[in-house]
Amino acid sequence: MPAPPWWQRGAIYQIYPRSFADSDGDGIGDLRGITGKLDHLQDLQVAGIWLSPIFTSPMADFGYDVADYCDVDPVFGTLADLDELIAETHARGMKLILDWVPNHSSDQHPWFLESRASRANPKRDWYVWRDEPNDWMSVFKACGRAWTYDETTRQYYLHSFMPEQPDLNWDNPEVEAAMHDVIRFWMDRGVDGLRLDAIAKIAKDPLLRDHAGAAIRHDEDWQDSIHERLRGIRRVIDEYEDRMIVGEVALDDLHRVVAYLEYGDQLHMAHNFVFINQPWDAEAYATSIADFERVAERTAWPAWFLANHDNPRPRSRFDHDGLGAERARAILVLLYALRGTPFIYQGEELGLPDARIPPGRVVDVDGRDPERAPIPWTPDAPGHGFTTAAQAWLPFVDDAATLNAATQAADPDSTLNLTKRLAALRLGGEQRMLSLGPGIVAFTRDDTHLVAVNFTDRELPLDVTGELVLSSDPGRTAVSASLAPSEALILLRR
Repeated sequence: MPAPPWWQRGAIYQIYPRSFADSDGDGIGDLRGITGKLDHLQDLQVAGIWLSPIFTSPMADFGYDVADYCDVDPVFGTLADLDELIAETHARGMKLILDWVPNHSSDQHPWFLESRASRANPKRDWYVWRDEPNDWMSVFKACGRAWTYDETTRQYYLHSFMPEQPDLNWDNPEVEAAMHDVIRFWMDRGVDGLRLDAIAKIAKDPLLRDHAGAAIRHDEDWQDSIHERLRGIRRVIDEYEDRMIVGEVALDDLHRVVAYLEYGDQLHMAHNFVFINQPWDAEAYATSIADFERVAERTAWPAWFLANHDNPRPRSRFDHDGLGAERARAILVLLYALRGTPFIYQGEELGLPDARIPPGRVVDVDGRDPERAPIPWTPDAPGHGFTTAAQAWLPFVDDAATLNAATQAADPDSTLNLTKRLAALRLGGEQRMLSLGPGIVAFTRDDTHLVAVNFTDRELPLDVTGELVLSSDPGRTAVSASLAPSEALILLRR
């Protein structure tokens, strides 16, 4: 059997660059900071590193409003800094993935400045304009309608997110060609893959019809065009050897998510938002896992995640009964044990909770600051090894003095060392769901290993035999007849 591609051989680790490591003491993370922490990622044996956007940006949405797709914002460094990061990443046997934002640019991008200059401008049709708005709403509730009136040309322009993020018009072949050239720019520079932000949004109803009374959405995932556009992107990626694209497919229909993966000529992987949106319930998770296996063709490789820069951290989100820390550890076991690629958001290997953000420190329009707090590398306040500045751009988590990477590295029972053991294990083979009783999600890998996760706050009976491989509970030393509350374990079957 040929070796699996690199993106199937280990975890993909998401870095939110503003909050990872600050090399120049301005309180904001940067590319040189990431380069300085690559040994941490190598110790986690990650297959690839995904950077949230680093492109030139006014930072209205912290990089997801791009003013130049082919340059690095000065807050993060320079193209030379990125070249060094790529080289050092490759030297450690890891790959580098950039976050590409194809649906919208910044309102300061030269393309949009031309588009809004006059109705006769050659780039007018590079964005979506109309005389009257339809009923589409912004993804960000605080922004209301997805349309903003522009006084210069007396029309409305579409923005699926903030007004500072006008939507590109992918119905215009010139836009599609320009964005394909952006892909080639980064592939030529040695980037190994792209994460496609809000990818379903690049295909909209060209008639811009209202949602009211419609059976399907008109502002995304337009079935007449989305798959051909994905195939066009894939053809560009396939001009290069050993590259990968993973899509943010934020749809609640698993069949539609899988449709982005079918036949092997679109995405390599799609983030499964059906999975991340499940309540903390064993039956819900077991069903979600089984459904993907049932619906997907064998060419559809799963991408599992329960944390990213847009969602509360699991330790906080699932802490409804004081067991958030235990669940954060159990989730790591689950993600690494499932067939597929685990996507690990920075800080999950430390079991970080959300940070508390005082009203005067709030900066994000959509309330996502708590999960974007800087990584604490050392116990030393105030900068915790993240920065030498007197204050980081966002506050640290409350327990940074104990949850930091240095303290955890010295503790064999820490979440960090649990993650390292999971990364070294990386189970293979077929996956088969098992029924071990209410409240437990269980499955086998290759019929040699059994994984069991207790989703309750109670000790549950566990009628299995085998040799303990590892447990999320640092107090466990052998297999017993029960699972501790919110414990996950892996055992070698007998």
